[in-house]
Amino acid sequence: MDTLASGATVRPLISIVAPFYNEELGIVFFVEAIAKVMASCATDYDYEVVCVDDGSSDRTLELLQAVAAKDPRYTVVELSRNFGKEPALTAGIDTARGDCVVPIDADLQDPPELIITMLEKWREGYEVVLAKRADRSSDSYLKRVTAAGFYRFHNKLSKPKIPENVGDYRLMDRVVVDALKRLPETQRFMKGIFAWVGYKTTTVEYARQARHAGESKFTGWKLWNFAIEGITSFSIAPLKLWTYIGAIGAVLTILWAIFIAVRTILFGIDAPGYASLLAAMVFFGSLQLLSIGVLGAYIGRIYMESKGRPIYLIRKIHKQDE
Repeated sequence: MDTLASGATVRPLISIVAPFYNEELGIVFFVEAIAKVMASCATDYDYEVVCVDDGSSDRTLELLQAVAAKDPRYTVVELSRNFGKEPALTAGIDTARGDCVVPIDADLQDPPELIITMLEKWREGYEVVLAKRADRSSDSYLKRVTAAGFYRFHNKLSKPKIPENVGDYRLMDRVVVDALKRLPETQRFMKGIFAWVGYKTTTVEYARQARHAGESKFTGWKLWNFAIEGITSFSIAPLKLWTYIGAIGAVLTILWAIFIAVRTILFGIDAPGYASLLAAMVFFGSLQLLSIGVLGAYIGRIYMESKGRPIYLIRKIHKQDE
């Protein structure tokens, strides 16, 4: 704790940031869980909760406004529409005023109780405290397998590497938050951005819990696109890969042409093989389309970034005194 010249003690302010999208069924559980955890360290810390409504179509915003009207520690950031989790998380981090910031999902699969442990590590001098999912048995088998595959694949291609089984749930010192706010990119992959800024880091482990209410908003298709976003955000390896594939294909084509020429000279011309020719054309045509798709993904990122649009737009900020 800091001490003012008057002798009064200033407790560090903890900012808890939570994006919300159609989470009306879980708001009561979220508020109760946060209050219980922070009450256990009320003598050491002050806290605020920044809730970002990402264009919800249910009663999420209404219920969050009701919470903010009763509790001055709650701030509700209402976005002008649904921008997605990454921009919503960015809006919350930009709004947070704390000496440290803790992003957390509203579904409570990441236990708020871990905040106490992260605060202890922060007081030891760590600027980033990662929360690692040591037990993901609450997730489906398919999700666990695909997540593990993504982390391995991403970390082979990209720098910096993303810690495996670490999501957005973490504690970040104000110096880290200020560094994040300097990054201007609009197509944001927050896990990669968090890893990119670095700083003194440690890890605490926890068991991932089941959802308290509601359903996950991430479908298989959204997760697939999210994975592509992550890879293209921090690696140009897929572009280099197609250069190698093209070079290998060119060499094989030259060797095949030499083989055909020699065979024709020695044995004459065979009857044409339409089936094999068609298969080869379809195969290499598919490779070309795939390579154009990879190139298009990067060009698309350049196009979106070149517009210079803001990451999010705030319609209104709701607090008790407003």
